Amino acid sequence: MQPSADPTHDFISFLRASPTPFHAVHSAKQRLSKAGFEEIKESEPWSSVCKPGGKYFVTRNGSTISAFALGKQWRSGGPMAMIGAHTDSPTLRVKPVSNKHAEGFIQVGVETYGGGLWHTWFDRDLSIAGRAMVQTVEGEYIHTLVRINRPILRIPTLAIHLDRQETFTFNKETQLFPIAGLVAAELNRTRDTDKPATPESSTDNAFSPLKAATERHHPYIVQLIADEAGVPAASVVDFEMVLYDTQQACIGGLNSELIFSARLDNLGMSYCSIQGLIDSLSSPSALEKDRSIRLIALFDHEEIGSNTAQGADSNFLPAVVRRLSVIGSDSDQQTAYEQALARSFLVSADMAHSVNPNYASKYEPDHKPEMNKGPVIKINANARYATNSPGLVLIQEVARRGQVPLQLFVVRNDSSCGSTIGPMLAAALGARTLDLGNPQLSMHSIRETGGVYDVDYGTRLFASFLEHFSELESMISVD
Repeated sequence: MQPSADPTHDFISFLRASPTPFHAVHSAKQRLSKAGFEEIKESEPWSSVCKPGGKYFVTRNGSTISAFALGKQWRSGGPMAMIGAHTDSPTLRVKPVSNKHAEGFIQVGVETYGGGLWHTWFDRDLSIAGRAMVQTVEGEYIHTLVRINRPILRIPTLAIHLDRQETFTFNKETQLFPIAGLVAAELNRTRDTDKPATPESSTDNAFSPLKAATERHHPYIVQLIADEAGVPAASVVDFEMVLYDTQQACIGGLNSELIFSARLDNLGMSYCSIQGLIDSLSSPSALEKDRSIRLIALFDHEEIGSNTAQGADSNFLPAVVRRLSVIGSDSDQQTAYEQALARSFLVSADMAHSVNPNYASKYEPDHKPEMNKGPVIKINANARYATNSPGLVLIQEVARRGQVPLQLFVVRNDSSCGSTIGPMLAAALGARTLDLGNPQLSMHSIRETGGVYDVDYGTRLFASFLEHFSELESMISVD
């Protein structure tokens, strides 16, 4: 079956709508709801809501999400076909106190998030997005998504005439601060930001443990955030904002075979996970004979180690699996969780490295993945990836049924190796696990490159895995 470029156009829309993990989860929720999934809450009981044949999703912190569909033949302790990915990417985050001025410029204090190629952030048209915590007129605190849809920031390089260094080096604390404008222009601005409406509850007590947001940050930036949130500036209590490149994702290459975008790592595999789950349920009878649960989990904070409440190293996925494992109980509920995990399989989905023609010597000679030739299975003898032979056998059969080509990748012995959420989840769950991802160039750059047809390959592979695992899980037995 020839790959199609059609899914890539939808993927581009997903990328453009998702400048932050909060927005990515919001986009996922919209797609899942449209496909008939019902939102449930961690804080509520599931036993009376989740039923075989049902489709549901649950979020944590607004930046992590899990969606699942229960086969109509599901019984407690049954198998689960799981796909894990992550919603975050390396970025620059606005500091808690960001209001800076220097040499007549307004600047914004930022801190690095993850291991970005920070030199690629210089001289880009940047803006901010994230979530704001705002106080309503009733005195309640709610979070709302914010995105400033125009360039307002830029990190300027130093002219070559002033510093002829052969290698571009810079201090991340002193030379990575973006400029937001000129002090003189701000002084001339006539817009009144000093008298926003104030919620009644905020005037009850003059004492404030922290300075107001308009003091800790530039007042006009807070005003822009408030305008996007639809509240007065004084109602913005706090926010989590990151910088993003305003240049939109697009299709490129001589034959329109490439994707140029930010955040391919790892919105690429997040999208394939979401769409693969939805596509696997496209038939009205998809769950009729299914004995498994089809599940995806998209985590925040992978780029900083996952050791947070919404990261893959938290109790989020184990808690979801435990609650699902006892639904439809007709066996010993005390061991349903362990039984389910022993029969389940997890695909850890994180973007992989395509061979770079300018640096081909950096790759192991027999393992040079290429774009538009299918997902890449990642293998590492030191368990930086979780792949082993039983998993390879399973994913090959899944790919054969979906007519999806696969590739293999290992790093050179004289090279360091990255890792994924695969090993930590394999250790936490004890479930069989395999690491794979679509190939890309320039990982962790502000602007990455992927293959148009790999979106279709990744989506089809995941749909095939979720659709056929109920049948395949008993065929590969390794105790």
